[in-house]
Amino acid sequence: MTHIEEIRRSIINKILSITNAELLSAYDKILTGNNDELLSLTEEQIEMLKMSDADIENENLVSQSEIDKMDAEWLN
Repeated sequence: MTHIEEIRRSIINKILSITNAELLSAYDKILTGNNDELLSLTEEQIEMLKMSDADIENENLVSQSEIDKMDAEWLN
């Protein structure tokens, strides 16, 4: 049995032991992706996303290792 199969069986066994109807309903909603709510963004959020897209297109990027280095310097 692969690791994924073990995880799957473990999750199934845990779900089978749940008796709380609200909890089961919440899990069902998560697993079926039942989300009818539309995500509304503010104008500021939309502008930030556009700026992020422009940064990516212009290759204005910082690697994770560079960010880690900056964080370490800032913390010291």
